[in-house]
Amino acid sequence: MPTEVNTIGVISSSNGAVIRDIIKVLNKRYPFAEVLLFDTVVQGEGSAEKIAYAIAAADQSKQCDVLIVARGGGSLEDLWAFNEEVLARAIFAAKTPIISAVGHETDTTIADFVADIRAPTPSAAAMLATPDRLELLNKLNKLNNNLTRLSQQVLERYQSQLQQLSLSTPNLTRQLNLFAQRLDGLNTHLNYQMKSLVSLNQSKISTLFEQLKQYSPSAKISHNQQLNYLAKTQLKQSIQRLVIQHKNTLNGLHERLEKSINNTLDWQKNKLSQHALGLNHLSPLNTLSRGYSISTMQDNQVLHSTADVKIGEKMTTLLSDGKIYSQVKKIEKT
Repeated sequence: MPTEVNTIGVISSSNGAVIRDIIKVLNKRYPFAEVLLFDTVVQGEGSAEKIAYAIAAADQSKQCDVLIVARGGGSLEDLWAFNEEVLARAIFAAKTPIISAVGHETDTTIADFVADIRAPTPSAAAMLATPDRLELLNKLNKLNNNLTRLSQQVLERYQSQLQQLSLSTPNLTRQLNLFAQRLDGLNTHLNYQMKSLVSLNQSKISTLFEQLKQYSPSAKISHNQQLNYLAKTQLKQSIQRLVIQHKNTLNGLHERLEKSINNTLDWQKNKLSQHALGLNHLSPLNTLSRGYSISTMQDNQVLHSTADVKIGEKMTTLLSDGKIYSQVKKIEKT
């Protein structure tokens, strides 16, 4: 049996209670399906050929997703047309799935064995041919909940990665670029999911709305149009709120990342300034600015003692404002 049923063909008499019972069940269970009645006699001489002709006409029209061959209860003679070979061959030859619903639950005919499915009553046939609208709504709600849960998990995972990134200072530029790429990917993923959900639900709502408009009387059409419009509006608003919420979260994460990077850079600059100041205090050049000098021999070795030099050797004296080149003429020890 098809999973999606939009049009149901009923092969039965328009004068009997069968068609009314089928429509009554469909109005409660799945009011979106259109019902096409292929009117025919269902008992008496020549009825088997007429039912077979109605089945062939319904099948060749290709308008129906499923066919219900139905008749109310009666005696064996009343139901005999459904035991005829011509009718069995017409059911077997049909390409459209057929549900046989002849007589009461205890009645059995050859048509029941040839059909794709046997239903005990015409009302049961209507239930077998269609899905339950409440089950469809539950499936839609589950899909929406799964999407919301998936989006939350993605956001939590990237938030955790952001926290780890803020604790790690080396190679900030590379990590910033990596996070920006992941942020763009997350944004693209969320937009795709939102658009898919909106498109899916809008398509389903539009399809159900059109089917309902074709099937229902004018007053019921107007009522269901209002309900569909309200549901569509609420769904759109809910999705828009979800998109805005995720965008706000992403903006907050971006601001936190920029603040963390700026704080880290400021801390690194202050630390570098402190190291530079310390090095400046320890620099020999800074010592020269206070009136001291440094003497070196020709091999650039620093002169520490009178024992390091001999009379006649040349030396260089480094002052804060230049150098003095001299030759040792006399050595006095203290």
